[in-house]
Amino acid sequence: MLEDQNAEQASLGQSFRSLDKERKGRVNLREILEVLKKSGLSKKDPRLKSFYEKVGQLNGVNELTFKEFDKLIQDQSLLFDKVFQNQLIIPEFNRFSEEIKKIYNEVKKNNGGKVADYIPQLKRVAPENFGVSICTIDGQIFSTGECDQYFSIQSTSKTLNYCLALEEFGQDKVHTHVGREPSGHGFNEITLDPKKRPHNPFINAGAIMTSSMVKPTLEPAERFDYVLDMWKRAAGGSQPTFNNAVYLSERATADRNFALGYFMRENNSFPEQTKLIETLEFYFQCCSIELTAESMATVSATLANSGICPLTQDKLFTPDTVKNCLSLMSSCGMYDFSGEFAFTIGLPAKSGVGGGLLIVIPNLMGICVWSPPLDAMGNSVRGIDFCERLVENFNFHNFDSLIAGHSKKMDPRVNQNLANSDDIQSILWAASKGSLREVQAFLARGFDINQADYDGRTALHLASSEGKKEMVEYLLGHSADPTAKDRWGGTPLSDAEREGHKEVENLLKKYKGSKKPVSKR
Repeated sequence: MLEDQNAEQASLGQSFRSLDKERKGRVNLREILEVLKKSGLSKKDPRLKSFYEKVGQLNGVNELTFKEFDKLIQDQSLLFDKVFQNQLIIPEFNRFSEEIKKIYNEVKKNNGGKVADYIPQLKRVAPENFGVSICTIDGQIFSTGECDQYFSIQSTSKTLNYCLALEEFGQDKVHTHVGREPSGHGFNEITLDPKKRPHNPFINAGAIMTSSMVKPTLEPAERFDYVLDMWKRAAGGSQPTFNNAVYLSERATADRNFALGYFMRENNSFPEQTKLIETLEFYFQCCSIELTAESMATVSATLANSGICPLTQDKLFTPDTVKNCLSLMSSCGMYDFSGEFAFTIGLPAKSGVGGGLLIVIPNLMGICVWSPPLDAMGNSVRGIDFCERLVENFNFHNFDSLIAGHSKKMDPRVNQNLANSDDIQSILWAASKGSLREVQAFLARGFDINQADYDGRTALHLASSEGKKEMVEYLLGHSADPTAKDRWGGTPLSDAEREGHKEVENLLKKYKGSKKPVSKR
């Protein structure tokens, strides 16, 4: 216990020193607030409630001693340590947010699709509404557009109900009644698999089935209150609402869903004691819940964070439940576009005809895009467009890790300044060891072979100094500058001469006086 306290105090001291650049023994409150703002943590973040209350009680005090600093952040010292030491999951959140804003502005020009009209209440939603919100597993939030406007979550409700059914009855029981395969049919097709189960939890029949396994012993009002509360917890405390007009509209146009329910009952698909009408009405109610895009991004981040809400550390689901949910989101979450989405985007996602689209990037962030106009398959047109542009710019596709050395996509998890310094050190080390394959990998990524370290030494300097003839020959053949000078005025040739590497020396002399290559930087 004492060791933990000492470690925490040492870390706190490091955070204080990182802010006390002039070593005055005091830190500036405005600077603390500015660092928080740039980090992406919202003033509405429940973890920061106590901090901002204390700030409000400082009565104009702007310089804090270490003791005052400690008192100010002690309720969330670990979180503040990550902030001040730049260790949040996306270290340069401002830069990342600017890139997302650019994508948003481009996607906003897309006026394709039309608002769902088979549910009259949804038809009334303004098609120009467009919001994008992002929440990382550390609770960093960026929102743009109509992100505070409530919208009908519709089929995105299927994700939570599936998770709740798994938590209550377990994987084996749940999948006795619902399959795990894409159906190959429309989302509301009257069809079952060979075991007389709906094909998966994300088509209508499957969602009706999982709804029957959410607190089935409770009274209808209590069941719905339970689900509302779970949405609130997953959203970090943001209160969902219920749109009764949408519910009535949904129920009045639900002939196909009633037909699915009776068809499954005819085939003995439901668990015993299932009350069909109650189950169907419960399903319609769940689809009629409303949340904002920002709240839904937090829900998505809860899934990205293995079932723990980033803003509250509230554990809603086990990792196994989340794994199962994300697996089926990957294969079945986008209606008849699921296979294409998995191929091009490569991320778990679930869409709804209210225009909402949940995207999960495991161990990194959750995203919600809301734009009501839909394509022919029932997915948000702008939502799909946003996702395509997102994975074009960032290495978020599930299998981008396989091409990391050959891709120019951005990785927001990496501090670019530190990464650049690390890359320089890595290529210098590889050149000094004569590791041709590693140097080739750097060049395949577009790395400038003439970048130098703090001392001005390039890869050619190091290879020459160590007498790596093949490496020197390769570097010279790929535009390495033989006239480059380090901070002491040394060149690759003078390094080779000093170390007595005659073959390298002769090789470099052939290039003496040659035109200096133009840097790619």
